[in-house]
Amino acid sequence: MVKPKVESETKDARFKRIASARTSRILDDLRLLGNCANTSHYGYTENEVGKIFTAIEKELKRTKSLFSTQLTEFSLE
Repeated sequence: MVKPKVESETKDARFKRIASARTSRILDDLRLLGNCANTSHYGYTENEVGKIFTAIEKELKRTKSLFSTQLTEFSLE
């Protein structure tokens, strides 16, 4: 459960609180998605699986790039 916002909370503390909760939720959801691999209960094609992981990998790459501090600047030198 996410703790309520504290007025004197620092940016660093807020990041750790929110990022930890969101990361835990994502990991839990990925574990649940893994349950869909049980062919006793679900039917799927390799194409469907490919689409799922392509979408996940694409969003992961986009999100990871948001945390990049590298600025690309143009230079002729």
